[in-house]
Amino acid sequence: MSSNQPTWKSLRNVSFRNRTAYFEPVTDNPLQNVLVTERIPRRILGSCPSTGRTTPVSNTTNISDPLSAALNQLDPLTEFSHEEMDPLSKMAAEMDVIDKAEMLKESSKKIKENTVPMNSWSNRKAAILQKYTTSEKLSMVTSFLLEGEKVVVKAQSTAVDKVQHRLEQLDSFEEGPQRKLDLSQSEYIYKINELNRELVTAWNNQQRVKALKIAIQCAKMLADTDVLPFYPSKFVLVTDILDCFGKLVYERLRTKAQYYKPGSKIPQPLPENFTPDMVSDSAKETCLNWFFKIASIRELVPRLYVEMALLKSYNFISSNECPEALSRLTEMIQGIGNPLVAVYARCYLCRVGLNVVTSGTHTGYLKRNFESFLESYQHLFGRSVKADLHRQKMSLSTYMTLYTPALDYIMEAVVCHLPDSVLPELLARCKQYSNSSLILNTIMSGFNPTYISERTLQFLNMIVQCTDDGIPLHSLLRTLGLCVSVSSPPLEQRKQILNGVWTNIAQLREPAVYISCVTIWIQFIVQHFSSTEVNTVLGDVIDRMLPLRYYEKFPYELKTIVHKVVEYTSDFESLLAMENFLPIIDLFHEEAAKVEVCKLILSSNFLSEQKTNDPVITNGLMFLGGILHDSVNALTPEDENRQIGEILCNVVRTVDYERDFEQQLQFYVDARGAFANLDSVLAQLVHCVNLLAVNTRSMVKGTHSRKTGDFVRACAAYSFITIPSIECPNIRLKLYLISGQVALFNHCLGQADACFKAILSVISELSPGGNTETFLVPFTKKFLSTLLVIPDNPERGVLSLTRNLLNILRNFQWARENGSLAVLYISAIDLLASMTQDDYSYHVDRVESNDALYGADPRFVQEVDNMTSLVIGEILGMLKELGSCKKQAQLAIDLFLRVVLRGDLNVTQVNILALNLWNLSLKSGYSDIKYLWRIREYLLNSSVDREGLKKFIDKLSIS
Repeated sequence: MSSNQPTWKSLRNVSFRNRTAYFEPVTDNPLQNVLVTERIPRRILGSCPSTGRTTPVSNTTNISDPLSAALNQLDPLTEFSHEEMDPLSKMAAEMDVIDKAEMLKESSKKIKENTVPMNSWSNRKAAILQKYTTSEKLSMVTSFLLEGEKVVVKAQSTAVDKVQHRLEQLDSFEEGPQRKLDLSQSEYIYKINELNRELVTAWNNQQRVKALKIAIQCAKMLADTDVLPFYPSKFVLVTDILDCFGKLVYERLRTKAQYYKPGSKIPQPLPENFTPDMVSDSAKETCLNWFFKIASIRELVPRLYVEMALLKSYNFISSNECPEALSRLTEMIQGIGNPLVAVYARCYLCRVGLNVVTSGTHTGYLKRNFESFLESYQHLFGRSVKADLHRQKMSLSTYMTLYTPALDYIMEAVVCHLPDSVLPELLARCKQYSNSSLILNTIMSGFNPTYISERTLQFLNMIVQCTDDGIPLHSLLRTLGLCVSVSSPPLEQRKQILNGVWTNIAQLREPAVYISCVTIWIQFIVQHFSSTEVNTVLGDVIDRMLPLRYYEKFPYELKTIVHKVVEYTSDFESLLAMENFLPIIDLFHEEAAKVEVCKLILSSNFLSEQKTNDPVITNGLMFLGGILHDSVNALTPEDENRQIGEILCNVVRTVDYERDFEQQLQFYVDARGAFANLDSVLAQLVHCVNLLAVNTRSMVKGTHSRKTGDFVRACAAYSFITIPSIECPNIRLKLYLISGQVALFNHCLGQADACFKAILSVISELSPGGNTETFLVPFTKKFLSTLLVIPDNPERGVLSLTRNLLNILRNFQWARENGSLAVLYISAIDLLASMTQDDYSYHVDRVESNDALYGADPRFVQEVDNMTSLVIGEILGMLKELGSCKKQAQLAIDLFLRVVLRGDLNVTQVNILALNLWNLSLKSGYSDIKYLWRIREYLLNSSVDREGLKKFIDKLSIS
């Protein structure tokens, strides 16, 4: 410490706690609206003359905000033009607004009606492309203009010549040379996407005929079934091109079909919800020309697909054209001989029709398409189909799965757009094909799950009676299980359903087929049955997966089973008590998968909501937690480490032995051994043990017996032994402080003293740096507040802990420009001044602090004042080193407040010191004058009982 130290004497026997905060009332808010007060003459009984008096009236005035005004989206010129509009133009503008409102209303209605099926198809596309793949070569026949070929362009003088030339181009396209390409799947997809780009390019280059040629050629591909497994994916890719072509034609026609509003001579584009009578005759003729070109296509499949792609364009001709075309095309599809091609054509017709026809009175074609499929159902087993299957070496069951995307969509469209009364009729029609697994699977996939679940036994009997080789039994059971999972079946049928379903699942021999069914039905079992049934199913799964290590092939399915068991169980304790639940965790041979499953179980809401002390449950939690803990190593990411630590902390908090404190402490000892590598878990254990000690004191109401005294000392020893295992020094300091406070609270003075000495040891070993200083300053202030109530150890002298702390802080390598050490020294002045009082501001119950031990002995007070003088001397030296700066001014005024409030101003040296600090803050030029005025006013309000302070305030000048 500095030898050139000032003289100090603490102000004693003055309470620093009951100070009245200085404040001023505020009457306005810069964010509130401005109130303008007017005075209007007061009249009595309405029409009487003024009385001469006035009444104040407050009106809210909004402040003009240019940013808010910009939100009006009207520039001044536009706003002026609206104001100066003539009556007829104004009326037309108002009608335009009404038209737009009606258009938005109809559009929202249309979107609401069609959201389900349209979104359904968008969601299905990715799944279809992912599921239906092939490794075989795919053929593609190209007969449109190839790269490098030249286009002969003739000049056409009349419209007739122009149409004649385009028809000749189409004829040359159909009769011209063709080239067959054999492509892999990736090459085929790339070629399809290239065709799409080529179509858009040709259209943008005004080559309409070439664009039509590309659309026709793409549609022709859908008649090719040489590679059956890839056909659903081919349908998705090709129909995307056809959709693009249909949009281009429609937008082109709508752009050309300008119309004139009544009373207006300016042509305007057609609105979205136009009617045919708004379309000009020339636009209708152009639209008819497109359909005439389509009608000239010789082959049925491309003619149907291209016309379906342009179906929306019928709205330009007549409002009845679309419904009539839908019915006509529905019947024309019966001319397609291949049933697979036909069903996907019907799927496309339904999808396009839903985008065109929004009225419920014109949706009968949906039902008719499904009925037409039923009428041609026997064609699926015809000779030509069997020949194709034999040639491509495909089983009938695999072939049947090719129909499911199209049929599921058609059935979903029927269910969404037709009344519920149609469902029993369709179900009756389907029962005529009792041996059709395909139709049954379509019904269960498309009908409302509630409708299916209410008739689960009926559908289960129909599944058992299926005799064909179409959709396999396990797929039908899965589809039924999905319906039952969404909507619960009747209560009285559930047990019978479980028995019937499990009888069929148990007969499945293939492990992949078996586990796929269990994955779906386990949710129904967990939701509606007890742990006995769930345990039986899990045991059966283990027995099926153990032979030949089948479990290694199905980690995802096993994880799904565990997830559903955990998610839908209502009793977590019974779950862990199942003898087959934890063994299923051992089926995960990969550590990553096992860790994910343990996270899934231990992250459930039950752990945060329930407490347990059952030994079986506790052992299960420790088993799962041990797997997570052992997965942590030096390469584990920090976020993963944090996540596992939080889960294990939650496990520690879940186990609660209530008033059996010794058993609780034993559990914490076992947990420390099991989770020794995670700082967050060790810190949680220390907190739990400290809470246990506090609860023990509360139970004995502060008076420990020999047994409880030994127990709280054991808790303090547990914390003292555990904390050094934690790597982070900041966490260790916090835990030492709180553990020492708890030990002091329980009258364990030796254990508390050991924790506080450990704090000094850790601080002395800290590495200097910005983050360390940021943590150490507030922590040291907390520690200083605790030192006030700690009694001195007679063997180590007066205030030994405080002296050692100040010396350690002095030797620490602080960044001088931050002034952190000076801040801590100023806080130490508060502590030292409080130690000189006859009665301290706060105490620990039944722990005698230094005020009781020393009894305000003059020698003790003098010793504390000497320490304060040394501290102030150090602070003054730091202020000199800082030089004139803002930090110096701030520290000077903080030290000034301590000297004035804590020191005895009747002592001349203390009075001079305070005045010099005040002048130093003023001379630096960095002080806030308003702040200094507030300080002066505060001191003036605080000088009621201090005559010396009043005289001192008179010396304070602010210039």
